[in-house]
Amino acid sequence: MNGKAAFSVGLTGGIGCGKSTVAELFAGLGATIVDTDAIAHSLTAPHGAAMPAILAEFGPDFATQEGALDRARMRSLVFSDAGARGRLEAILHPRIRDATAAAAALATGPYVIYAVPLLIESGAWRDRVARVLAVDCSEDTQVARVMQRSRLDADQVRAIMATQVTRAERLAAADDVIDNDDGLETLLPQVKRLHERYLALSM
Repeated sequence: MNGKAAFSVGLTGGIGCGKSTVAELFAGLGATIVDTDAIAHSLTAPHGAAMPAILAEFGPDFATQEGALDRARMRSLVFSDAGARGRLEAILHPRIRDATAAAAALATGPYVIYAVPLLIESGAWRDRVARVLAVDCSEDTQVARVMQRSRLDADQVRAIMATQVTRAERLAAADDVIDNDDGLETLLPQVKRLHERYLALSM
């Protein structure tokens, strides 16, 4: 499935933990990054491949004027209605899985990192990767970061966090952990150390 790169890592972390920053650092060292969030966004962008099925299931009110998914409206629905979340996932997950496999088949790096926010929640990913890497920070740091970037209030951020596995569950499921409480200057040494380990394991 992974083309040239047989060794793969699943990168995860709670909202605001800094997964994207860590993924960029690994990419800078030569790893191939397959970002499932970016794939999901492309599927639900204007004229995205998942939009016809989403609008057929949920109705035209869930599209913006440009034809993209109305994320705020959908977020409000799926947080209050588990059945709606399941219906959305039934549309998106197979398409994300197919696009992920296609992207991994084009890998040019020595190993692939799959950036999957809900890796542990999904269950299926544990069997698809050799190691799970969690980016970790305190819950207060998560809240502060998301409030700063997303204009959500603390209660809204904590409601999103409540839909994810707990910090303790995430750490228990991880093979490797990167601490991201102190910012960029402490991240790079941790990433470099794991990069060397993953290179050795990929040989």
